[in-house]
Amino acid sequence: MLAYLCARFCRRYLYFRLVMKTRVKICCISSRDEAAQAISAGASALGLVGHMPSGPGVISDDTIAGIARIVPPGIATFLLTSETYAESIIQHQQRVNTNTVQIVDRVAPDVYDALRAALPAIKIVQVVHVLDESSVEEALAAAPLVDALLLDSGNPNLGVKELGGTGRVHDWRLSRRIREQAGVPVFLAGGLNPENARDAIENVEPFGLDICSGVRTNGKLDPYKLEKFFQAVGY
Repeated sequence: MLAYLCARFCRRYLYFRLVMKTRVKICCISSRDEAAQAISAGASALGLVGHMPSGPGVISDDTIAGIARIVPPGIATFLLTSETYAESIIQHQQRVNTNTVQIVDRVAPDVYDALRAALPAIKIVQVVHVLDESSVEEALAAAPLVDALLLDSGNPNLGVKELGGTGRVHDWRLSRRIREQAGVPVFLAGGLNPENARDAIENVEPFGLDICSGVRTNGKLDPYKLEKFFQAVGY
């Protein structure tokens, strides 16, 4: 009986590993054409970057709203907002009408309650910039309050905050610990590209990968890099 149960578990595990593909979020989408290109390649989510203190991919709220309007059902549209007060985040989302808010800086715990009350249909994703052991504590404190975590390689402690788009890889051992304990889906970002995507999946086993510069050439989506990235992920 034990051998039978072990064999059954192994079959189910392999089945879910095969059919549950790692999601891909293409960030820094700048136009409707780029949105269509990313979706055609296999993206299940698009990142639309609002005002930031630094980093690539920033577009106007009007452009974000225009892209979000034409994205088909089933594709997540992430508003990357650097706002940290509840009312400012709510107003930002209402200007652009994305179905997900990605908060790229630290916020007070009561902000999440206010967002839930004002935007009940909107998913909330909290970014944690993985710097050291304290980032694990930060992520696990936020996890019960949000729909997903996104682990990136910025540094919000600098004079000019880095809140994403650094192109750096952080310590995936810390990311794996967060993923194992968080209890919510975890996206992995930071320095990903077609060459390290498979290693990222095998080392962290995230729900999804988030990539910006790794599939771009001269700031534009590169069809060849997109294809190679999705091949590496297993599409």
